[in-house]
Amino acid sequence: MRTIRIIMALALFMPVVACNAQTEKKDITTCSSDKIEAYYFHFTARCMTCKTVEARAKENIEILYPEWVKQGKISFQSVNLDEESGKATGNKLKVYGQTLLIVKGDTKINITNEGFMYAFREPEKFKAIMKEKIDPLL
Repeated sequence: MRTIRIIMALALFMPVVACNAQTEKKDITTCSSDKIEAYYFHFTARCMTCKTVEARAKENIEILYPEWVKQGKISFQSVNLDEESGKATGNKLKVYGQTLLIVKGDTKINITNEGFMYAFREPEKFKAIMKEKIDPLL
């Protein structure tokens, strides 16, 4: 009976492990810079959902904040953690797995879970969540 429970528990968490999504919540600390940077950290091997999270996040930034993007006040970067430059950026921000992170100064908002839950099946909800998290930083 105990073995069955363990197997069932593992089966529930397998999709998260298979996709390497970082689930640690790091919400808001303090703020000091004017520029807002959205980072999507990933590895070279990626699933369709991983690619969709990146594409939707980038698209949402461009649609929601076109003037800010033009002015260079908000940016989106895709960072490959398998590359040396990506590892350096990941280490600087303490990111070691697939993560969607909004950064302004010392403020870090991790919306990885929301991205993986909504980017593919409910893109409008994902866009609303991004707006809700980014607007207070403007």
